[in-house]
Amino acid sequence: MKFSLTLLLFCFIITFQGCAAVVATGVAAGAATGISTAYDRRTFNTVIDDQSIELKASAALRNDQELHENTHINVTSYNGIVLLTGEAPDEEFKKKAAELVRPIPDVKQIYNEVAILAPSSLVSRSSDSWITTKVKTKMTAAKGLNPARIKVVTERGTVYLMGLVTTQEAERAVAVTSHTGGTQRVVKIFEYLHETALEQ
Repeated sequence: MKFSLTLLLFCFIITFQGCAAVVATGVAAGAATGISTAYDRRTFNTVIDDQSIELKASAALRNDQELHENTHINVTSYNGIVLLTGEAPDEEFKKKAAELVRPIPDVKQIYNEVAILAPSSLVSRSSDSWITTKVKTKMTAAKGLNPARIKVVTERGTVYLMGLVTTQEAERAVAVTSHTGGTQRVVKIFEYLHETALEQ
């Protein structure tokens, strides 16, 4: 099924004050929760391409020994849009990560959200994964939202939302996420679909 896709991509940040951190244990950090592609608006081939991008990018970062030993960087790809999150000791390492990912086939754009900080703790990473799980669970129960169409990535309490969505879906997703315990910021990295295209 083809959709008319708004080409303008933008990353819109909303900051929420007074949100307490949520701590959990035994879960991977900076996790992006995936759901069955049955309701995914990406084509099957695009889903495969995104998985390939993540594997190749992770390998490229891992194969650079200096980068691997000094940083903690996660790679998430959705419809060819790549999100880099995690921590690096300085701007040079941050830029190098993006440079290694950029030549990978099918990468359309990179959002480099790597912070100049020491690597996050296991407690922080577990908390992030728990926040991701809670956001996806709340989206499942929310009216007018299909969590299979939105990828959620959490890093140090900042929740990144990626996907092919309508404006209304984006607003609902932000509302659900902002009211989830532990969320400190919401960053939208959406590609927007025209409402009329979905009705055809």
